[in-house]
Amino acid sequence: MAIKRDIQYINKDFTEYRNQLINYTQTYFPTTYTDFTETSPGMMFIEQAAYVGDVLSFYLDNQVQENFLQYARQTSNIFDLAYMYGYTPKVTGLATTTMDFYQQIPSKLVNGETVPDFSYALYVNANTVITNKGGNQAFTIDEPIDFTVSSSIDPTTITVAQVSNNLPVYYLLNKRRKAFSGTINTQTISFGAPEEFATTTISDANIAGILDVVDSDGNEWYQVDYLGQEQVFDGIKNTNSNDPNTYLDTDAPYLLQTKQVQNRFSTRFLSSNLLQLQFGAGSSNSTTEDIVPNPFNVGLGLPFLQNKMTTAYSPTNFVFTNTYGVAPSNTTLTIRYYTGGGVSSNVPSNTLNSLNTSTIQFINADLNPTTAQYVFNSLAANNVIAASGGQDGDTIEEIRQNSISNFSTQLRNVTANDYLVRALSMDPKYGVISKALTQKPNADDANTTLDIYVLTNDLNSKLTTASLTLKNNLKSYINEYRMIGDTISIKDAFIINFAIDFEIITYPNFNNNEVLSRCIVALQNYFNINNWQINQPIITPDLTVLLDAINGVQTVKHITLTNKAGVSAGYSQWAYDMNAANQNGTIFPSLDPSIFELKYPNTDIKGRVVTLF
Repeated sequence: MAIKRDIQYINKDFTEYRNQLINYTQTYFPTTYTDFTETSPGMMFIEQAAYVGDVLSFYLDNQVQENFLQYARQTSNIFDLAYMYGYTPKVTGLATTTMDFYQQIPSKLVNGETVPDFSYALYVNANTVITNKGGNQAFTIDEPIDFTVSSSIDPTTITVAQVSNNLPVYYLLNKRRKAFSGTINTQTISFGAPEEFATTTISDANIAGILDVVDSDGNEWYQVDYLGQEQVFDGIKNTNSNDPNTYLDTDAPYLLQTKQVQNRFSTRFLSSNLLQLQFGAGSSNSTTEDIVPNPFNVGLGLPFLQNKMTTAYSPTNFVFTNTYGVAPSNTTLTIRYYTGGGVSSNVPSNTLNSLNTSTIQFINADLNPTTAQYVFNSLAANNVIAASGGQDGDTIEEIRQNSISNFSTQLRNVTANDYLVRALSMDPKYGVISKALTQKPNADDANTTLDIYVLTNDLNSKLTTASLTLKNNLKSYINEYRMIGDTISIKDAFIINFAIDFEIITYPNFNNNEVLSRCIVALQNYFNINNWQINQPIITPDLTVLLDAINGVQTVKHITLTNKAGVSAGYSQWAYDMNAANQNGTIFPSLDPSIFELKYPNTDIKGRVVTLF
């Protein structure tokens, strides 16, 4: 009969294993072996066994630890856990900047008036590359430039460039575009017979993102966050032919729609910084019901419906359905992607000046060759601000913390601030929300109704009410991230225009005009609309402090703000009693969400230098 042994399962290190083995031997083999000195042969075998146990225990503990994001240390495991949490690690970050593009066009006479001849306007293709002088930093624009088009979202600034006999000879056209660091690369992948959840890896490192994927038949494949995602954002041009009811709303170039797609793929970065693409498992010529019968159609007895289960049913069959997208077969996929970025791409302003002219052409063909060549050579570009945002990718700790943070929201708008950020981050081609405010209709109400007040910019970059089309686009966009119980209303904020009148006393020996000019510039900068938000009050003592700090100002005698209203005069239609709204030097906006806008800073700031008495 076997002897029941007392086995200890809580030993964790070498010393504990060693002591337990000695105790075990002394208990169950008291006469077999008695020499437990450090140099005895028996202790050699005991310590070897303890060593093996300690090593195995270490690896077991380590593997368990690697299953928890908070404690994992191996890069590959951290990447895998990040994806499980729904976070995509960044291996490189693209820098962005604002580019000014210029070209000259000749003038022409129309009905005795000199006007720009837009037949010489150039067209700059999307994905045109601009580099610095050394060519080691490349930036790309993702939107084309048509110098003949001017709208609220894409204005063309026109100034006189050359004059002869007091008449314009050439005009200067200026357009502005966002540019990002990086260049476009291409890789092709061939597929034969369909393969479930096929994966492919792009050989380049430091990939910032996928531009597009197109198969050999010209079909587009859509990137999704996960293969079970069937809906993606899509847009059609806001034209008369597409929608005669909305094409006049120029603040929304595209109509935002959602579409169901079968051709889709997901991406994930590997710990080697390579990008992996994964495709679906289904077939485009079979339906889900062919594989997993619909229970509502079973037993109906209708000839065109299934009346019995003809296939073996298992929950695992779901992986073979179109739910996860189509598997590419007998085709070649062309993958275009961006590479670049990093900290080194944060270049200073006025350094990106070299254009790749191979992607630029005239819109019209029948042009004077000499004039056309001059116009083409006049095209220039320059980054008006320093590039920013370039980074070298997430550190291990950033991946860990970002994953945990992402898991808590799961791409949903949870707080009012989430909705605010989402409203301001909509793709500009669907319209630009320049100002937004979120608030509950009733602060004491426990329901989840939320009002989003928005404004956009007009052709001259002044605040204006968003069109119905733009608000519908925003509603469709936010709806994809809305919590299921949230009710969202998108409303117009009010614009309160005003003018400033002030008087100052200057120190002796200062040029009054120069001091006055510095004061006006300071006020213009202070009231730059980029610095103001909906429901932000004006604190008049701050204006006094601002002017007092100007070199040459001895005393600010008074500052007066008056409302400017009236559409015919170029202002908002809303009149507002700013004197009544002034409480102890603070001018509050109306109870209805509104924003103060100094609409015409060049003319609506008037200042005077007066004497002390």
